[in-house]
Amino acid sequence: MTGEEKIRQAFENKNWQEIKVTDSWQIFKIMAEFVDGFEKLAKIGPCVSIFGSARTHHDNKFYKLAENTARLLTERGYGVISGGGPGIMEAANKGAFEAGGKSVGLNIDLPFEQFHNKYIDRDKMLEFDYFFIRKVMFMKYSQGFIVLPGGFGTMDESFEAITLIQTGKIARFPIVFVGVDYWGGLFKWVKEHMLEDEHNISPDDLNLYRVVDTAEEACEHIFRFYDKYVLKPNF
Repeated sequence: MTGEEKIRQAFENKNWQEIKVTDSWQIFKIMAEFVDGFEKLAKIGPCVSIFGSARTHHDNKFYKLAENTARLLTERGYGVISGGGPGIMEAANKGAFEAGGKSVGLNIDLPFEQFHNKYIDRDKMLEFDYFFIRKVMFMKYSQGFIVLPGGFGTMDESFEAITLIQTGKIARFPIVFVGVDYWGGLFKWVKEHMLEDEHNISPDDLNLYRVVDTAEEACEHIFRFYDKYVLKPNF
């Protein structure tokens, strides 16, 4: 079935009033996801989220790097939050789980690619239908983001965090991109075109994130940040 056919089917035999009623009932489902997320995640303590591609294979260097990053974080008492799926997300949960730390998974229900991994603590696995609710949970309950190579979803999550900090909507916390070769071209473009050519951001905005190459550098940036600043919730 094509995308256009799906749209036509969705509206088939429904008038505008029926569509609005369906939207009203959807509010309760949205509320339920928020309540479940808030109740479970409020208990987990300080955590760092690790983002990255669901398509990264076990033998990829960034899979191993994510594992090591999670292990280093748990050794300093931080829990680890991932998107709950395969690839980099699995590696992050695996590193935390095998090191005896808190391993949290915020899984999203997708028709392909995403399924929860086996390294999430059973009492810390949440399932979401809505991306925007899942992103609220990341922003609210993470004390830092470590971003490994990924696709559009990884960029969406990390740049939303940068935007919310830039606009003062959430407290500042460290955001670290790992993989200079992977992310370097993007942030070179940000500096040269967004800042210098078009002045669409401020020079200080370049300080909202860090680009590094190793798990040790990424974690050390998190640790230094909280040696200097008081740990506090993001909302």
